[in-house]
Amino acid sequence: MDLYKFTFQNCELICYNLIIIIIKSKLRSGIYNMVKLAKYLNGYKKQVILGPIFKLIEAIFELIIPLMMANIIDIGIKNSDSQYILHMLGMMILIGIIGLISAILGQFYAAKASQGFGTAVRNSLFCHINELSFTDLDSINTSSLITRMTNDINQLQVAVSMLIRLVIRAPFLILGSIFMAMSINITISLIFIATAPIIGITIFFITKITVPYFKKIQNTLDKISLIVKENLSGIRVIRAFSKQEAEINKFLESNNLLAQTAINVNKISALLNPATYLIINLAITCIIWVGAEKAFIGDINQGTIIALVNYMTQILLSLIVVANVVIIFTKASASASRINATFELSSSLEPHNSNPSVQKNKSNKIIEFKDVSFCYDKDCDSSLNNITFSLHKGETLGIIGGTGSGKSTLIQLISGFYKKNHGDILIYGNDINSYNEQELRKIFGFVPQKAVLFSGTILDNMRWRDPNSKYEDIKKALDIAQASEFVEKLPLKYNTKVEQGGKNFSGGQRQRLTIARALVSEPEILILDDSSSALDAQTDSLLSQALINQCQKITKIIISQKCSSIAHADKIIVLDNGIQIGYGTHDSLLKSCPTYEKIFESQKV
Repeated sequence: MDLYKFTFQNCELICYNLIIIIIKSKLRSGIYNMVKLAKYLNGYKKQVILGPIFKLIEAIFELIIPLMMANIIDIGIKNSDSQYILHMLGMMILIGIIGLISAILGQFYAAKASQGFGTAVRNSLFCHINELSFTDLDSINTSSLITRMTNDINQLQVAVSMLIRLVIRAPFLILGSIFMAMSINITISLIFIATAPIIGITIFFITKITVPYFKKIQNTLDKISLIVKENLSGIRVIRAFSKQEAEINKFLESNNLLAQTAINVNKISALLNPATYLIINLAITCIIWVGAEKAFIGDINQGTIIALVNYMTQILLSLIVVANVVIIFTKASASASRINATFELSSSLEPHNSNPSVQKNKSNKIIEFKDVSFCYDKDCDSSLNNITFSLHKGETLGIIGGTGSGKSTLIQLISGFYKKNHGDILIYGNDINSYNEQELRKIFGFVPQKAVLFSGTILDNMRWRDPNSKYEDIKKALDIAQASEFVEKLPLKYNTKVEQGGKNFSGGQRQRLTIARALVSEPEILILDDSSSALDAQTDSLLSQALINQCQKITKIIISQKCSSIAHADKIIVLDNGIQIGYGTHDSLLKSCPTYEKIFESQKV
C-alpha cells in the first residue's frame, strides 16, 4: 500500500508538472488572448454552465458501463444467470439513453453559446472597424480584416464549442478511468498511472512541432485573400494586359504553399495516432499479461480484465481528444491575438464632443484653415505644409495641382476623416474636433474621387444620406447632377437595380449618381473630389452651370485637373508637393502663379 501511495503521488506530480509546462510554454499567451474575448459570452452564462455539466453526466455514465460489463461476465455469464444479464442489459440501455440525452443537450448548449459568441464578436468587430479613422484603417490590409471577420472568428467559435464540450469531460474521463482502475485492482492500476504521462509527453512534443505551422497557415490565408480580392476587383485591368496566366501562377504559388504547409503539419499530426496506439496497446498487453497471471491464481476475474482494458481504451481516446483540443486552441489563440490587435487599435481622431450640436459662430466664415500641416506617417515627409485659407457661405473653392500634390488629402482634412498634425481647422468658427461625428456628417456632402454605388436601387442610393428624402428633392438633385437624362430613360427609372459597385452603369453615369446622392437634402458644404473626370466637356459645363445657378446657398469645394471646371470659383488653391503655391481667383492666378498659368495654357484647345 505504501509503494502504491508513493508511486501514485509521484506520477500525479509528473502529470501536474506536464500540464503546467504545456500551459506556460504554449497556451499562456493564447489563454490570455481568449480570456480578453470572454466578455462576449456574458449573454450565454446558462449555456456555458449547463453544457459542461451535461457532458460531465455523460462521462460519468461512460465510466459506469465497463463495471457493468464486468459484472455481466463475472456474475451473469459465469453463473448462467439470464435474469441478471437481462437486468444489467436493461440498466445499460437506460444509462445509454440518459447519456445520449445528456450528450445532445451538451452539444446543443455548446453550439448555441459558440454561435452566439461568434455573432457577438463579429458584430462588435465590424462596429469597431467602422469607428476607426482612415489613418487606422490604412495600417491594416483590407484582406486581413476580411480574414479576421470570417476565418479567425470561425476558429474561435470552434474553440468555444470544444471548451464547453470537452474541457471538463476529457480530463474527467482520464482521471476517472485511473481512479476506477485503482478501485478494481491497485497493482494493475500502476500500469495506467505510468502510461498516462508517457502519452501526455508524446502529445506535447507532437503539438509543439505543429504549432508554428498553424500560424504560417493563417498568414498564408491572408495572402490568398489579398490575391483573390485584387483579382476580382481588377479583373478588367488584368485581361486588358493579358496577365491572367501570371496572376494564376501567383495564386497557385500561394495556394500550393498553403497546401504544402497543411500537408506537412498533417504528416506530423499523423504520428499522433500510431504513437499513442502503440503505447496503449503495449499497456493493454501488460494488463492482459498481468491480469492473466492473477486470473490463473484466482486474484482477479475475467470481467475485471475486460473492464480494465476498456478503461485503458477510454484513456487513449480521451488523450487524443485532449491533443486535438490543444491544436484547436493553438489555432484559436493565433486568431484571438489578431482579433484583439484589431480591437486594441483605437481611433487616432480626438474624441468628438458628446453634445448633440455645437453653437455655430455667427461669422460667415464657414471653413478656415490656419497654418495646417499633415503627414500620413511620422517617418515620412509631410503631405501638406502650412495651408491657410478661408471660405465664406455660398462661395466656391477650387483646388488644382499635379498628381500627388495633396489635393485629396486636403479635402480629407476638411471632412474630418484625418487628423491634422499642426495648425487649426475651424468649421463655423469652432474647432473641427468639437463637433460630434453625426453633426459633422450633416454639414458635409461628399463625392469621392472613385464613384461608389451600393447594391440596391437608384432610389436606395439617393436616400443613403436621408432615408426620408422626398421624390421632389431626389429629382432636383438628379437634375443638377445631369443624371435625369439617363435615369428617366431606364425602364424602371428610380427603381432600377444597382449591381455591386454600380458596374451596370458607365463611369460617367456613376459619377453623376454619386453627385446627386450628395446633393439630396442640400448639405451646407459640398465637396467634389475630381468627381467630373469621367464626364464629357458638354456635361461637365452643364453640371458647373447648374451648381452655380441652383446651389447658391451651398458652399462648394471642387477638386479638378481642368481649369475650366474651377475657373468660376471665388477662390482657387494651387498645390505643388503639398505646398500652397497659389491662392486667388482665376484671373489673378494667371498673372501671379506660373504653375497655374502653365496648366491653363496646356489645356487650351
